[in-house]
Amino acid sequence: MARCAADESIDRKVIDGFAFPLGVYPVEPMSPVPGYTADFEPADPEDDEPGEWESWPDRYVYDIVLPATRMPALWDQLFALMPGRVFPILDFIGHDAFREVDPYMAYEPVGKERLIDAVRRFRPFFFEDGLVGFGAVSDEPFFYLFLDEHKILTVRVEPDLRKKIESILSAFDLEPVDEPAGADSAAHEHRGVLLAPKDRPDLLTAEEVVEELRDRWRLVLNIDPETNLDEDGQDLGPTAWRCLVRCATENHPQDRYAEVILTADCLRAAEELALASVSEEIGDPGEWQDLVVVGADRLDAEGVTRALAAAGSRNRFTRKHLSKATKLSLRWLGQ
Repeated sequence: MARCAADESIDRKVIDGFAFPLGVYPVEPMSPVPGYTADFEPADPEDDEPGEWESWPDRYVYDIVLPATRMPALWDQLFALMPGRVFPILDFIGHDAFREVDPYMAYEPVGKERLIDAVRRFRPFFFEDGLVGFGAVSDEPFFYLFLDEHKILTVRVEPDLRKKIESILSAFDLEPVDEPAGADSAAHEHRGVLLAPKDRPDLLTAEEVVEELRDRWRLVLNIDPETNLDEDGQDLGPTAWRCLVRCATENHPQDRYAEVILTADCLRAAEELALASVSEEIGDPGEWQDLVVVGADRLDAEGVTRALAAAGSRNRFTRKHLSKATKLSLRWLGQ
């Protein structure tokens, strides 16, 4: 079964006995402070408009700093308190030119065994890699658990779970402190740590792990698919995109991947054009067994030029390509 492995050549940063994650570490002098803060948050106001999520109730929020070598055990203890079905959450520092973090979440609950299995198989990715944050939230009881890309753990629970949470934290020798200090308390760097040599197909890259999690956890990119905004909420208008499409057909049942470089004015339009381009390229597939966009990243001018060159395309990107949705190139990967 596919799994992942951390690059053993990476040295772990340790300061005053505090072990930092392999993938996120301070680059200036600092003094780590393990411990946690606990604060009360009142219930969210009721929204007059019916929405997809229930308002969060009165709750206590904990921000927890713990050495990286001990964090997996704490996660396991706290996750065991969650109910049998949860909504997974995933943040990934991906390749989009206009957004640092790709925020994924599930809109339907899944059995928590899916997260337990993924954490077991991809432990180095979740607890060591500086490009990913993950967690889950449940409704009944309300319980929020999220380990961010700095490997700072945030817990939100209803008041009747407060004693249980603090008992577990005490078992890990954690005490309340005014200002816990992890990697994000100083100038720091993030890096990916997974090792995936070509002769080890069982070891997945970060992007391959994210693809599997999107399938298994039923994750959706949590952005408005009808607009095209940057991180600051500014409308970008039409941009170039690199879409990765996975497909399998009755005539070719093994998964294949196509890279489509295109222009579009929003995520939905980009995905629709990418799928249509692959369908046209294949022709008569027999019966489709799989046809899905597994990645869609926006490209700046330099990025689209590099992508077209890598694809061997003779197309030269110009602003006229932004006047309407346009396929610029399509190539099959791994062939």
